Amino acid sequence: MSIEVKVPALPESVSDAVVATWHKQVGDIVRRDENIVDLETDKVVLEVPSPVDGVIQAISQEAGATVTSGETLALLEAREIEESDDSPVNEASNDSPDGQTSAQKPVNQPQPANPDLPPAARKLAAENNVDTSQVTASGRGGRITKVDIMEHLQAGGPRPEERVKMTRLRNRIAERMKEAQNTAAILTSFNEVNLQAVKDLRARYKEDFEKAHGVRLGFMSFFIKACCEALQKQPIVNASVEGEDIVYHGFQDIGVAVSIDRGLVVPVLRNAHLMSLANIEEQIRSYAQQARDGSLAIEDLQGGTFTVTNGGVFGSLLSTPLINPPQSAILGMHTIKERPVVENGEIVARPMMYIALSYDHRIIDGKDAVQFLVSVKEALEDPARMLLGL
Repeated sequence: MSIEVKVPALPESVSDAVVATWHKQVGDIVRRDENIVDLETDKVVLEVPSPVDGVIQAISQEAGATVTSGETLALLEAREIEESDDSPVNEASNDSPDGQTSAQKPVNQPQPANPDLPPAARKLAAENNVDTSQVTASGRGGRITKVDIMEHLQAGGPRPEERVKMTRLRNRIAERMKEAQNTAAILTSFNEVNLQAVKDLRARYKEDFEKAHGVRLGFMSFFIKACCEALQKQPIVNASVEGEDIVYHGFQDIGVAVSIDRGLVVPVLRNAHLMSLANIEEQIRSYAQQARDGSLAIEDLQGGTFTVTNGGVFGSLLSTPLINPPQSAILGMHTIKERPVVENGEIVARPMMYIALSYDHRIIDGKDAVQFLVSVKEALEDPARMLLGL
């Protein structure tokens, strides 16, 4: 019996998807619930599992095709699968006539020279393993000279290029970033934070914290808590623009930017203002793992009233992050560097971080942005008061 494998129901905000990767081909055996194909939406990758045991009869949509809910992706012949059917194909069938397997065959190497080359050019090409088919000839009759070989080596050899179509996620990121620049009046303000108190607190309690909660105590949870406190003091930074209205959000749903191979995703911590440090660290760890596995749900990425992004993990000293629409502000964290600061009249080395707030100047004034950053700075430089609610 033939069964159609169809595009699953897509979330409300997602109109279509792109066929990203086929994990099975025509004639392949599949087990029930085994992933057949990946579908890429604007935000996440959806796996399409096999509904039954069987064999792929036909593939209706090739990789790169745009599909909508309910469209047929493949035809599957339902049948019982014997254990022996799962055994790997005998690799000897790929042996060449001379008895060598494909793994044993020597890799084709570029031909260093050819008999038409002058002796000096042939010797130079052989010494440097130059593929002479890639060298531009300037000699009489189209012959390659020693000078041609030398110029080829000085130029670094051939300069390969590869044209790759943008993934659906990368294309959507590009659209949203351009939308942010075209729509919002983006301005960035900066401050710096002395993280000595946070580092001391982490060093003192990190082992007890991990034993008690099963998760490491990182810097991000402190920043999330500090941002929630600052957003409560400066509610306009937590607001958004809808037409001619300003929408004030009485809650803090904080997006945390996570970088993966396919691009950047921003899962949201719901009601972050009500979460403990342990809750925040656990949720961030879970989101990061799901992002790497491609198992984030659309719902995990929707909403959000404010975003925190950490370029410091890649070594960024300073940057101006772009707003994540329709939000009105985003905080950029950066790398921690030991820098000289003055404390009680003495110059001492302290772990310092630059922080940046990019904001929509249409509704957020410079004073609001600066006061927000000062609130974040004060909370992080005296974390005990923040955690005690003082």
